[in-house]
Amino acid sequence: MIPDRSRVHDLPPGFAKLAAMNFSLRQKNLRQQLAESKIDALLVSHLPSIRYLCGFTGSAGFLLISDREKVFFTDSRYRRQTQEEVKGARVIIARNAVLKEVGEWIRQHRKRWNLGIEAEHLTVAERKRLLDLLPSGLRLRNAPPLVERARMVKDEEELQLIRGAVQLGATLFDRALEVIKPGVKEVEVAAEMEYLARRAGAEAMSFPTIIASGARSALPHGRASEQCIAPGGFVVCDFGVILAGYCSDQTRTVWVGEESKQARCAYEAVREAQLAAIEAVRLGVAVGDVDAAARKVLTKAGFGRYFTHSTGHGVGLEIHEPPRVAAGQGEILKPGMVITIEPGVYFPGKWGIRIEDMVAVSAGGCEVLTPTRKDFLAV
Repeated sequence: MIPDRSRVHDLPPGFAKLAAMNFSLRQKNLRQQLAESKIDALLVSHLPSIRYLCGFTGSAGFLLISDREKVFFTDSRYRRQTQEEVKGARVIIARNAVLKEVGEWIRQHRKRWNLGIEAEHLTVAERKRLLDLLPSGLRLRNAPPLVERARMVKDEEELQLIRGAVQLGATLFDRALEVIKPGVKEVEVAAEMEYLARRAGAEAMSFPTIIASGARSALPHGRASEQCIAPGGFVVCDFGVILAGYCSDQTRTVWVGEESKQARCAYEAVREAQLAAIEAVRLGVAVGDVDAAARKVLTKAGFGRYFTHSTGHGVGLEIHEPPRVAAGQGEILKPGMVITIEPGVYFPGKWGIRIEDMVAVSAGGCEVLTPTRKDFLAV
């Protein structure tokens, strides 16, 4: 039975109103960063960053921010939507191609600028097209990741939205446990989880749901396939939802059939590594040290070489955001950062195990957002 939507997750009071972010403060902080970086204006092309700065949720647009101007460019499909969503910026509806409109506006209003672009998100063709449109006195510069760095630290409104997404996502594992059994296809488990998510109010899944059983559980990103679940192996369930624009991410691994002592031993090593990494999350610690805490446990257990990916990543408006929680990474944890902790071990041709929670860095350490149990489960 599909649970009543109003009881699927316990959202905080006034949840729907929390989408009204403080865009003016975000824009003000960015303008200050531009001045410090000696950039006259920044052309924001990455849609999640545009949403972060002005609230636009559509699929086409550019946001231009300078010390004086805040202008959002899009096409006629979004005329009505921009009236409802865009905050703190003047809206220009392009008559032709949106990037052409950007170039024409700059040519008319600014002859000499150091114009910053998001090199990670503007294509080579778009950069060339923009250069052809701009006046000769204007210089394009690859801007540092100013918006991405701001987005790493979530404010209280964002944390509330993320908590809501995590709570909704966590309910899906209960459904997975009801469905997982020998003979059921991986895609059937994923379909049940995704159907429940949409019925519960999710905008979408954060990523294609991973249900990987048997030997396929040794694939870190083994998306659900037509393979039938068989007894005597693990099933890795990696899933998440998008709610009010913010993502959740969670992984649980269950054993199917009669319990195996070897499987439980490996599982407990991963669980201990995950707990050790969570314990390492606190203010002022480098993310590389969090990764090291997990690796130390798995290496001591004899499984170090089977842990083949990083320990985690940031989560917010995108499922993968900075910081990257990996060996050698020096980013320092700050209050408001939200990261995953997801060590795993993978034995090719045999099985794999991963356990993942989302945690929020706080002044006193961290808040584990994911509520789901993670002891060894056999179904």
